[in-house]
Amino acid sequence: MAKYHSIRDEILDLVAELSVGDALPPERTLAPRFGVSRMTLRRAVEELVREGRLVRRQGAGTFVAGPKIAQGLAATSFSEDMRQRGSVPSSRTLAIDDVPAGAQLGRRLEISPGERVLRVIRLRLADDAPMALETLHVPRSIAPGLDGEMLTDGSFYELLHDVYGIVLAGGQQTIEATVTDEAESEALEVPLHSPAFLFERVSRDAENRVVEFVRSVYRGDRYQFRVDLQPVGPRRAAE
Repeated sequence: MAKYHSIRDEILDLVAELSVGDALPPERTLAPRFGVSRMTLRRAVEELVREGRLVRRQGAGTFVAGPKIAQGLAATSFSEDMRQRGSVPSSRTLAIDDVPAGAQLGRRLEISPGERVLRVIRLRLADDAPMALETLHVPRSIAPGLDGEMLTDGSFYELLHDVYGIVLAGGQQTIEATVTDEAESEALEVPLHSPAFLFERVSRDAENRVVEFVRSVYRGDRYQFRVDLQPVGPRRAAE
C-alpha cells in the first residue's frame, strides 16, 4: 500500500506541472519513468479519476481535470464526531512507516521534501463496525516519538493536546464523492466500487504550522453529513 500511495503522489506532482485540459502521458511512458508495472500505475490513475483530479475521454486519453467547487463545512475529529452521533469510536492501526515528505507531501505539510513524516493507516470504527479508512501524515518535528500504538484507541487531536501541548487553531477540509477501490473495499467490508466520501484535511496549530494532512475514505452507506444552518441576516419578504 505504501508503494501505491507513493506512485499516486508522483502522478500528482506531474499533474501539478500541467494545465487543466493537458493530456497525461501514456502508460508505456509513465510506467518505466516511475519504475512500476502498468497495473500499479493504472490503479493509481484510476483512483485519481475517481477523485476527479483526472478525467478520461473515450478514445482520446486521460486529461487533467478542472478544479471542483468547494463548500465549507464545520469539521471535528472522527472520535468527537462519532460520540456526537451516539456511537463508540475506536481505531485499528493497519500500517505505519516513516518516510521522507517528498514534493507532494512537502507542499501539503509546508516542509522541505527531505524532512521525515510519520504515515499511519488506520481503520476507524463506530460501535466496532468499519466506518472509514484513514491515512494520517504528521511531520516528525511536530510530534517526536509518536507511534501507531499511541493512536490505537485515541483521538489524534487529544493526543496532540495532552502529550505535546499543541492546540489546533484551524485548517481546511475538502469533501468529495468517490467509490472504493479494492484495498478500501476489503478494509471497510463493502463491495468493490461502493459509494463513499473522500475527506482531505490540513490542520494548523496556533503558530500556523501544519500539524497533519489526513486522507479519509468514509463508507457512503453508513455516513451522512449533518450541518447546522444559521440565518445570515434578515431578508425582505419579497426576496
